[in-house]
Amino acid sequence: MTDIVALDVIRRTIHEIAPEADLDEVGPDDTLRESLDLDSIDFLNFVVGLHEKTGMDIPERDYSHLFTLAGCVSYLSSAAQA
Repeated sequence: MTDIVALDVIRRTIHEIAPEADLDEVGPDDTLRESLDLDSIDFLNFVVGLHEKTGMDIPERDYSHLFTLAGCVSYLSSAAQA
C-alpha cells in the first residue's frame, strides 16, 4: 500500500465516524484524537474501520502508531508490505 492509498483509506474512515471532521486541517504530527475531537469510542471505530477497509489486523499494542496522521500512514503502508 502506498502512502497515497493509506491516506485515502484514513480519509474515508474518518469521514464515516466524524463526517464534520476536516483532515486537511490536521498536520502530519498532530494527534488525530485532539485535532478532530474524537473520543475513545470514535478512535476504536476508526481502528475497526481501518481493519474493515484494509483487512489488516491491528493489535491493541499498535494503536499508538495510529495517534498521528503521519504515524497512521506509515503504519498502514508498512503493515501492508509485511
